[in-house]
Amino acid sequence: MITFGRQVCGDLDAAAAREWLVTDGLGGYATGTVAGLRTRRYHGLLVVAEPGGSARRLGLAALDPVVRVGERQFRLATDEWAGGAVDPAGLAHLASFTLDNGVPVWRWDLGDVVVEREIAMAYGSPTVGVVLRVVRAPRPVSVSMAPLCTWRDAHGERVAYGEPDVTPIAGGFEFEGAYRVTGPGWEPGGEWYHGVYAREEAARGLNPVEDLWAAGRFTATLEPGSAMGVTAGAGDGPLPAATALVTAARKRARKVARQLSGSDAVSRQLAVAADQFVVTTPTGPSAVAGYPWFGEWSRDLMTSFEGLFLTTNRHAEAREVLLRAGGTVSEGMLANTADTGTLEYNTADAALWFLHAIGRYVAVTDDLDTAASLADVMDEILRCHQRGTRYGIAADPADGLLTQGKPGFALTWMDARVDGHPVTDRHGKPVEINALWIEALSVTAELFDRLRRRHDWSAAAERATASFRRRFPRPDGAGLYDVVDGPGGDDASVRPNQLLAVGLPHAPVDDPAVVELCRAELLTSLGLRSLSQSSPSYAGHHGGTPYERDHAYHQGTVWPWLIGPFTDAAVRTGADTAGLLDGLHLHLAEWGLGSVSETADGDAPHAATGCPFQAWSVAELLRAHALLR
Repeated sequence: MITFGRQVCGDLDAAAAREWLVTDGLGGYATGTVAGLRTRRYHGLLVVAEPGGSARRLGLAALDPVVRVGERQFRLATDEWAGGAVDPAGLAHLASFTLDNGVPVWRWDLGDVVVEREIAMAYGSPTVGVVLRVVRAPRPVSVSMAPLCTWRDAHGERVAYGEPDVTPIAGGFEFEGAYRVTGPGWEPGGEWYHGVYAREEAARGLNPVEDLWAAGRFTATLEPGSAMGVTAGAGDGPLPAATALVTAARKRARKVARQLSGSDAVSRQLAVAADQFVVTTPTGPSAVAGYPWFGEWSRDLMTSFEGLFLTTNRHAEAREVLLRAGGTVSEGMLANTADTGTLEYNTADAALWFLHAIGRYVAVTDDLDTAASLADVMDEILRCHQRGTRYGIAADPADGLLTQGKPGFALTWMDARVDGHPVTDRHGKPVEINALWIEALSVTAELFDRLRRRHDWSAAAERATASFRRRFPRPDGAGLYDVVDGPGGDDASVRPNQLLAVGLPHAPVDDPAVVELCRAELLTSLGLRSLSQSSPSYAGHHGGTPYERDHAYHQGTVWPWLIGPFTDAAVRTGADTAGLLDGLHLHLAEWGLGSVSETADGDAPHAATGCPFQAWSVAELLRAHALLR
């Protein structure tokens, strides 16, 4: 369990900076802060996703609790308004917050009365339950929860206009035909709450203000030890009891954690975190790249594949992920199922990560039947890359290395663009793309040998490896070039991409100097910087407006997922790994609770940034932790 007491819970800035998340296994979620303050436009109790999280809509934003003890009234919500006021400020009574088997639990101390709240979602249904329980009281206590409602795109805001369509139903109401909310003692109301403020959106340079509809309140009189529950859902059929949802969520978390044989507390927590990203789509299992705003992305899925599915022993789902992905291949490229909901073939590495994932899957499961069913796709990917495919991606006939690039596009994982121009222009032959190319060739050759299928990929792998060893080592012995044969020549920037050339199973080099260079220039307690501080282009702060954030995204910002490649390379070269993961273990209780952030500032103290809950960050930490355990 992750637990905080009054010193965190009663401090608005500290409590509002720690976020919790529960998910529905479909890409939808409920999320918010320890303080109860909605600091993001994405915060709410019912966020409903389209398949794969390609689009989401925010429905029930909050259920504001009120407790009445005799003549005393305690408003337990914490809300911030456009004028600067924080009212109510229920966190003043918040004695503790606990993340218990994935279920967030708040406990308010009201003197002789103690009240708890728990929140959980149904697995496989866009349904959330909120339970308010009287833990201790000298007499029956009157409690209520007021639903604050909207129905809008999760990336935007809604302002008041007219009255929304609120339809009475048994035990509650339906909001604009989109979702239902039910509970005890429903008392209809109806007014707009104007000027609700989200401080994190202001910090990101976005509109921080919206309006919410207060639809009424659910009420109950509770004996000590009893509870009331409110359920909201966008699906069909009767809504389940909120208490049943909480019980089922804890049971699922324990089951997921038990799937890791011989695991420790960190592994179990990371397994529960990993489960939040795995989603069911109409065409099979997949993974959301990050919460609260990312959907399904093939690069992230394949980079996360080993940690999310293999380290957690989810082998059946792993197989389905690979078969589903294989069905999207076009001209040797893997579809990037972007948040727009359209298929885009715009990465130089997703298909290569896919072949790496197949290799890791077979290494763990020895399932050659699945490899055989994907053999034609594997062969197609390599042949298309060898002769050339979209965006200038092709094997150079002169040396067998993979080149890529087209003006205006950023095809590697360092893909930020500003005004249509890549911030980190890596046209040419990037080091990690070629490490993955050699991995893909080698994996395919080995599997085809086992399948007794004729091929010529071994020779291609040997040629590319020899060329890599000739072209990428820097003459000064300080690691590897980041890109060779680019429009401006060879790029000697010190970046973490070179770690893949040392740590992958078929890595072309095993130079300890690469590890030590990255340790000295890039390693932090939360992951690795994307660029050395000594570079003139280094940006130490990842914040501000979208323009400012995109400029810093891969120019020094720390990426926790890179701890996986660093661990691989360190283990392969026999480098010191003592205490390597300690900072990331502690990070599980620092920001996205129980999970790992997308990014952090390059400068100390490395404040977390980006998505609070990021799939490849969790997956690679889980994999690295298992490797070093």
